[in-house]
Amino acid sequence: MSSSPLSRGRPRDPRSHQAIIKATAELLLEVGYAATSIGAVAARAGVGKDTIYRRWPGKAELVFEAAFTTTDDAPAPNTGTLAGDLSVLLQGLVDEFHAPAAAAALPGLLADFAADPELKARIRGDFLAPSKERLLIVFERALLRGEIAAGTPVDLVLDTLAGAVFFHVGLVGEHPDQQLAARLATIVANGIEVR
Repeated sequence: MSSSPLSRGRPRDPRSHQAIIKATAELLLEVGYAATSIGAVAARAGVGKDTIYRRWPGKAELVFEAAFTTTDDAPAPNTGTLAGDLSVLLQGLVDEFHAPAAAAALPGLLADFAADPELKARIRGDFLAPSKERLLIVFERALLRGEIAAGTPVDLVLDTLAGAVFFHVGLVGEHPDQQLAARLATIVANGIEVR
């Protein structure tokens, strides 16, 4: 038996959710972050603005989900090595940051994050923290295999990985080659593996 409270009203339609995410990504590409509005997303998705506001507090959260959470539901990789697992994780990040919608959203999102500490806290809590929690299994497996020490600062390692991709692909705008994820994974894994 579930201990969660019963929801009131109509149940959420996953088709509406997908239509909203798709409409947001399309608008980002067509008009950019600044001109993307909740009203335009609602019209394109064929839903009311209230439907969007029931799911997302504002445009930034909606855009962040549409552009930067495409890999969040993927299972934690299990290649048998830390470097292999990190390579799979990083490839997902590289693909996400290199996607046209992410490139269109990033400058505006960064400006909004800098201007609104509460927004930054919501993104960190609602999106980034659950993603990090899901990835801890990669490091738990590496610890059990004896690849890393018990005191490895996993949060810092994850920030280092994401930061490298963010800087290289998102900020600098480098076109990632096929080996970027594997090279970054090897560098980080070599830095934290037990010797």
